[in-house]
Amino acid sequence: MTDVPVDNAASARTSAPEGLTLAEEEELRSELAKVEEEICTLRQVLAAKERHCGELKRKLGLTPLDGLKQNLSKSWHDVQVSNAYKKTQETLSQAGQKTSAALSNVGSVISRKHEEFCNLQVI
Repeated sequence: MTDVPVDNAASARTSAPEGLTLAEEEELRSELAKVEEEICTLRQVLAAKERHCGELKRKLGLTPLDGLKQNLSKSWHDVQVSNAYKKTQETLSQAGQKTSAALSNVGSVISRKHEEFCNLQVI
């Protein structure tokens, strides 16, 4: 985002907004100019800090891939400790147990039927 210079001469020609005296408007415009200047300074400081951060990472041998790995690892950890993940894991575990029990029952029934069939053939 870039700063757009304010044309004070053009803005001075307009009348003060309703409810503001000319002195109040002038004070607000002065404050606005100061805040815009502070924003510009903060952008410059942030850019310098980002450059310095990049230099430190380079000196430490940290690559962008390392940062990505760290972010993914933290995100995966956050997912694992979330309530939604725990509930999903619990539900899937219960479904697995029920499926295992059902398959075991089906296997038992098939075994019994097979034995009955074999016993009928022997007679």
